Amino acid sequence: MTHGTMRRRRRQAAVQPSPLSATTNELAQDLRPLDEGIAWFASLPEDGQTETLRLLAGFCLQAHPTAEEALESIRRSGLRPTHTPEVMLVRGRIEHQVGRIAGLTPQHERMKAFRLLIALLAVADGRRRARCRVHGCGHHWHHLAAGRE
Repeated sequence: MTHGTMRRRRRQAAVQPSPLSATTNELAQDLRPLDEGIAWFASLPEDGQTETLRLLAGFCLQAHPTAEEALESIRRSGLRPTHTPEVMLVRGRIEHQVGRIAGLTPQHERMKAFRLLIALLAVADGRRRARCRVHGCGHHWHHLAAGRE
């Protein structure tokens, strides 16, 4: 084992995800049922929902979603492609639209935004996790399934 690998593993062990980070990543990785996630999100106060949507937007942007992944996430979200968050995602640059989607304020739009951003994270970060398995990775959120075995 190289010195760099040992340092990366120590950092990975030292970094504990926040409960919010862990929950959203577990939902995106199908380690928690989406219905449970929807109920959890609905139970959050408005500021908790805002924080969750902002965190999800950041995670999605870190995964660098492609236009094809955006379309796939709309399909996976289970929502009609004519709903506001879905329309926003495919209009304009994804990097700009994800933040705007996270900022939607009507309650019914926030729930749609949550479902869409979870799906987008699932698709885009799924690609990164697959690549990670081949090349190695120190991101703790890419190893959540290993912690459940």
